[in-house]
Amino acid sequence: MSKLRILYAATEIDPFLNTTKVAELLRRLPAGMQEMGCEIRIFVPRFGIINERKNRLHEVVRLSGINIAVGDDEKPLVIKVASIPTAKLQVYFIDNEDYFHRKSALVDKDDHFHADNDERAIFFCKGVLETVKKLGWSPNIVHCSDWMTGLIPLYLKTTYKKDPVFKDAKSVFSIYNNEFPDKFEGNILAKAKMLDIDDQMLNSLKTADFSGFVKIGMDYADTVVRSDEDFSDNLNGMFQEYASRKTLSQVATDENLHSSYLALYNELAN
Repeated sequence: MSKLRILYAATEIDPFLNTTKVAELLRRLPAGMQEMGCEIRIFVPRFGIINERKNRLHEVVRLSGINIAVGDDEKPLVIKVASIPTAKLQVYFIDNEDYFHRKSALVDKDDHFHADNDERAIFFCKGVLETVKKLGWSPNIVHCSDWMTGLIPLYLKTTYKKDPVFKDAKSVFSIYNNEFPDKFEGNILAKAKMLDIDDQMLNSLKTADFSGFVKIGMDYADTVVRSDEDFSDNLNGMFQEYASRKTLSQVATDENLHSSYLALYNELAN
């Protein structure tokens, strides 16, 4: 039997950036899956607070140079890679000068939310899928973690559905308690659109906020996992509504973490 191929897309990963539980899980889970015989690829945004020299990031020229459309704008995609110390894992960083060179992640030095965080998320989601296409590597599972990856399950079910690289891919969407109150500006539906996507498919995004990205991920993922955190009434309501239509996947968070996720991945892939 061929190796299970798992693509991880997330907002951050330890040790390059560690501000939430996402970073810790992304450090543990892929490493464990690799030890259990899976093939792994990991993608995160190259936020400007990640020190390139210290972490030995370098550009992969053969993967860079694609233009990614965000609404009417097209911006060049730059791919950088680095290895996780003490693990035989490479991390791919999605980069662009306009979106990711500021010395902060989601808020500036005065704690103001970046007005273009929606565009950065859209660029990231599209950039991940375009890079995997260029790699010619076909994942069985695409595991998306946190709000910023919420559009990937939609794109897999629409624009990339017939692409040979993604035709067998199943998506997992993990939700974390990283809620923010800020609203996005401009026409978010126009920015997020791709081939084979109409406005109705993007209805959940109309709230133009954190909930919109989470809802769209829940709408289109093959299964949803909630992290073991306390959630707001808003998110708990979303989970209850989802559970009335589909099953929330339960996974262990203790020493059985890896075997629990492997069982989930195998169930989806088979």
